[in-house]
Amino acid sequence: MKSPLLLQGIPALEIVERYGTPLYVYDASIIEAQYRKFLEAFSLLPVKLRYACKALSNVNILQLLKKWGCGVDTVSIQEVELALWSGFRAKDIIFTPNCISFDEIQQVVEKNILVNIEDLQNLENFGRLYSCHVPCCIRLKPHILAGGNFHIQTGHADSKFGISIYDMEEIISIVKKYQIHVIGLHVHSGSEIKTADQFLQGAEILFQTALRFPSLEFLDLGSGFKVAYKKDDKVLNLADLAQKIYARWQSFSKDYGKSLELWFEPGKFLVSQAGYFLVKTNVIKKGNQIPFAGVDSGFNHLVRPMLYDAYHEILNLSNPDGQRKSYNVVGYICETDTFAKEREIPEIRVGDILCFCNAGAYGFSMSSQYNSRLRPAEVLIYQGKDYLIRHREKWQDLLQNQVLWDLDKDLFS
Repeated sequence: MKSPLLLQGIPALEIVERYGTPLYVYDASIIEAQYRKFLEAFSLLPVKLRYACKALSNVNILQLLKKWGCGVDTVSIQEVELALWSGFRAKDIIFTPNCISFDEIQQVVEKNILVNIEDLQNLENFGRLYSCHVPCCIRLKPHILAGGNFHIQTGHADSKFGISIYDMEEIISIVKKYQIHVIGLHVHSGSEIKTADQFLQGAEILFQTALRFPSLEFLDLGSGFKVAYKKDDKVLNLADLAQKIYARWQSFSKDYGKSLELWFEPGKFLVSQAGYFLVKTNVIKKGNQIPFAGVDSGFNHLVRPMLYDAYHEILNLSNPDGQRKSYNVVGYICETDTFAKEREIPEIRVGDILCFCNAGAYGFSMSSQYNSRLRPAEVLIYQGKDYLIRHREKWQDLLQNQVLWDLDKDLFS
């Protein structure tokens, strides 16, 4: 029999016995290894990392990254509150929202958090209220196509993210009019970036644009680095990218007259490969040609396959040596709810535990209570021990924020 999946020496099946299914499990050693790998690749540069916590926002993960010296990138006032509660200093947090009201920006400024402004209206509102007294960053839309499918690209012409580089004269006009203290420029062109040249398109726009802003302290190059979901997946060569950025940064520094910090905001890169989603097989159901393996989860817990057509390798932990057969792996949600189509997996039987790999990013953080299903528990493996870091929801959680009225008495009396 093949060795079962071990997480820091702990068999995954033992973790299931302790905590049940469905279950998210995260290996802290992989997160730390990815973090160190990134820093090592860019060791010649003045780099700061800001973890994109929307990928996985459990406070235990945030506290670990803080312990290792990472900052945090947030996209909502609630994520800001989570970061502060987890112990991050205000100066280690950047706020990179999208299509929000100016009221939310004001709330963040009151907490001394750096705001990354991504639309002209809020840039003018910011200047009108804060002028040169409060620093900010500006997010640019570079009008480029990066890697990945269209749904996860954020830098193309029709994207809602950032201020178009073709509006640069208006940006400059607003900045000068209100003497806005711009200390950073930001570009994030999308996810699944596979080559250094793809990434450098956005970086080059920042280097060129920065020459028009004399008081910058950093350039935020975003992230979006692809991780391997399949064994033969092509991923970005970090060492190659770092070398090319270093050469360009050196020439830019001479032109700019000083050296600026380079910020990155990895999310998926840090946590995706550390995550495993464990489910139990409920039923093997006859299909037209290929049987369905129905499990005790659905897109309410892991939406990426349905939303993005994302691929997750699926292991049969209970029968790893079984004859490989083709299955449609589906969920228990009352919708078309497919995790994998025509996937070859060792024979699946009722009760078998399946593992979805690379489930650390945008798994639990995008989960819901659709069909009144409960969200799963989360477990962290840290220094050889397993820790429950989120309780499995109970049915009472469905009622927690609902307000019960006696409608006949209160409305029709």
